[in-house]
Amino acid sequence: MCQLAHRGTTRVVFVPDEEDHVLRLGSRSFGPGEFALMAIVNRTPDSFFDRGATYATEAAYEAIDQAVTEGADLVDIGGVKAGYGEPVSEDEELRRTVDFVAGIRERHPGLVISVDTYRSGVARRVGAAGANLINDTWAGSDPAMPAAAAEVGAGLVCSHVGGLTPRTDPHRMAYDDVVADVIATTTRLAERAVAEGVRRDGILIDPTHDFGKNTWQSLELTRRLDELTATGWPVLVAVSNKDFIGETLDLPPGRRGNGTIAALSVSAWLGARVFRVHDVPAARQALDLIAVLRGSAEPAGTRRSLA
Repeated sequence: MCQLAHRGTTRVVFVPDEEDHVLRLGSRSFGPGEFALMAIVNRTPDSFFDRGATYATEAAYEAIDQAVTEGADLVDIGGVKAGYGEPVSEDEELRRTVDFVAGIRERHPGLVISVDTYRSGVARRVGAAGANLINDTWAGSDPAMPAAAAEVGAGLVCSHVGGLTPRTDPHRMAYDDVVADVIATTTRLAERAVAEGVRRDGILIDPTHDFGKNTWQSLELTRRLDELTATGWPVLVAVSNKDFIGETLDLPPGRRGNGTIAALSVSAWLGARVFRVHDVPAARQALDLIAVLRGSAEPAGTRRSLA
């Protein structure tokens, strides 16, 4: 949990309290007040956003190289479209991800590699190939997932989908309090992961906007995100070009960039730590500015009216 403290009359300083901890993934460490940027690279032919732009191996490697150049701290590799679509077997998911992860590790030895999968068998194989984080967007639907992440020394994302099974769309989801439900589910999964051997400092919780939620519920999660960050677990936010932004602004996926930056900025201000995005440069600039506004970073240069 984090607090804002005042020094003097004008400066706002971001002060971590004792519940905050450093997030350690691979060779990287991200302290309280630091924002980590996760670039999305889908090894799927049917992604809702890029429609297969990085399905081909060389195109995917080029996307990784570009994301690193533009300021990404992590890359998130997905071998199966998150939502409803053509079935993808475990063997096919392995074909799309394992060798690719090994190739990224060779090209970028210090890069934090995340793999978006709900299958423990895939988690074990990509972890052995060099993945540092397992992004389980389907909330532990495979009960062996925490043990798999622990076995390969990977971190784990604990998410919330309201009880849905993998790759199913929400329909008339109802909660007495969606934020309370998200907190209860993700923190329970996080504590279970620790009990099964996953490092506490490698665990994130994700409210998982749109998964098991309608637009109103995803908006509520965004405006009350500080309640999640108050749990002390680092929060990952994956709002990039999501449907709740599109429905709010009445815009298709390719025109949701400005809305995405607005949602990211609010999430950063409320204490989120890791941000999964399609547009790395825009997100990097927004997060760098939020870090300065919160007092956890300094401006790149301050010359105006000082000379």
